[in-house]
Amino acid sequence: MSGDLLLSLAIHLALTGLPMVAAALLCARLGVTRVPVLLAISLAAGAALAMLAFWAYFLNREAGESCSYFILFSSVAAIGGSLYGGRIEAGLLRRLATPFALWALGSVFLVFLGFLHGGSDQPLAMASTRFSSPLPSDSQIPLFFTEWFFNNGHHGTPPIFPGEWLASDRPPLQIGYALAQRPFGWDRAGLDYQVLGVVLQQLWIVGLWALLVAARLGRTTRGLAVITVLVSDVAIVNGFYVWPKLLPAALVLAAAALVVTPLWAELRRKLLAAVLIAALLALAMLAHGSTIFGVIPLALIAAYRGLPSWRWVGVALLTGIVLMAPWSTYQKHGDPPGDRLTKWMLAGVVEIDGRSTSEAIFDSYGEAGIGGTIHNKAENFVTMAGSGPAFEFGENAVDELSSGDVGGAVREVRFAFFFYLLPSLGLLLFAPLAMVAARGRGRLRRIDWSFSLTCFAIVLVGCLFWGLLLFGNFPARPAIHVGSLALPILALCGAVAGLRAVFPRGAVYFVAFAALTMLALYVPVLSPLPGSSFSIWAALLALIGLGGFGAVAFLAPDSEPEPPIPAPAA
Repeated sequence: MSGDLLLSLAIHLALTGLPMVAAALLCARLGVTRVPVLLAISLAAGAALAMLAFWAYFLNREAGESCSYFILFSSVAAIGGSLYGGRIEAGLLRRLATPFALWALGSVFLVFLGFLHGGSDQPLAMASTRFSSPLPSDSQIPLFFTEWFFNNGHHGTPPIFPGEWLASDRPPLQIGYALAQRPFGWDRAGLDYQVLGVVLQQLWIVGLWALLVAARLGRTTRGLAVITVLVSDVAIVNGFYVWPKLLPAALVLAAAALVVTPLWAELRRKLLAAVLIAALLALAMLAHGSTIFGVIPLALIAAYRGLPSWRWVGVALLTGIVLMAPWSTYQKHGDPPGDRLTKWMLAGVVEIDGRSTSEAIFDSYGEAGIGGTIHNKAENFVTMAGSGPAFEFGENAVDELSSGDVGGAVREVRFAFFFYLLPSLGLLLFAPLAMVAARGRGRLRRIDWSFSLTCFAIVLVGCLFWGLLLFGNFPARPAIHVGSLALPILALCGAVAGLRAVFPRGAVYFVAFAALTMLALYVPVLSPLPGSSFSIWAALLALIGLGGFGAVAFLAPDSEPEPPIPAPAA
């Protein structure tokens, strides 16, 4: 089945990547030369076209299929027209090719690591058990409604997904991507959907690369950061189990590249930048509502670093409204109420009832009272730290190991990493301690140090609002997967950059050891499906993907020069 997997992967990489590449090259042809800006444009364009496909299929199937073919052929034509005549600098093309090559190689690695023990004939079942305990059916929700909208459009109300999920309960961006590629071959077993889902979740690579380049980090620090995230539990578990959580993280990371780096001084004066940043954040919200915990810290840090003009803010708000209003209207009038997740997270109400979101919130806080509310918020921050439950998983792992059950110990550690933010950092949890201990030495790599502090600032602000806004009873506590996955990614990058800032050489060995430890944790197949078996070809292709990823990451061209400092206002 490795041949079928490779073919499916190549098709979905091409169908997803062509519109992104076309947008980046068109803008490069028009004179945009900042690699982070071009990468942000590519991600925004790809997501916007996916939403266009969603609404085209919502009208009817004929309009949707026409939109799918239009996206494909116009992308190919735009790429050819942009490259014709050699007007784009070769060096810029090489710098743009790097993140797309990393994205493709990272997708190869994860697809074949996931199917290391076969299971491609039962892809969705394998995805739910490969790296964790049996996970719920959430990853299948976009597939379920993809089939409905492909065949029915807006005619009638979509059926209810098992578990009483309405189509309006979950944002539609991943459905839009699936619909856009649905006419170009789609198997009934779900393999194409599974591979497409991995390809979409791995777009975090493009977003993170934009951020690392915009921050002007050195080649070694960049390479260590992207490899650390690639083999982390965040990317492996949430990348192969294809619920749409890493996809919005990619868009948030691309927005961070424009907001929390030196580019902000230049971009906060340009109205087109307002459109781009607002589009990235709005489209991220259209992928998953928990993105808000990544949006809030970016907005606050942008305001702290320099407020744009009111005109800039107005353009940004208008862009967000234009993108989000159609979906909000559908939630309210097309398939109401569409507020189940909001009430679950903000009011702790799991059962479906007829109350509005505001009524549920007021009722829940009224029942909890002041003391109960304080207790719930404290439990939120304890959950992030994993202080109690994580220790229990650790004790269970030690017990399993002492009894000779290595697989059981690995499973317990995976549980802790999946649920709790601080434990998910693994050995890199020691990085902030090393930074504090070495701070007084006075010999710091200033760019790495500054980037590390910026990452930790975003994570801390995001976690503060995450802990305060979630209701905090047992069903509504901030496990990693109910927040923005941009936060743990930034925490990992901050740890890597912080170690590089204080121990440049030692950090290389420590981070490499930490990455190998995480990789060793997730290679074993603990719950193989009946009839599946180890595939040497899958192992070889996963190794090629990982090795190629490392080679490209460390041999990539150096970051572009610093942006010019804008002239002061008169």
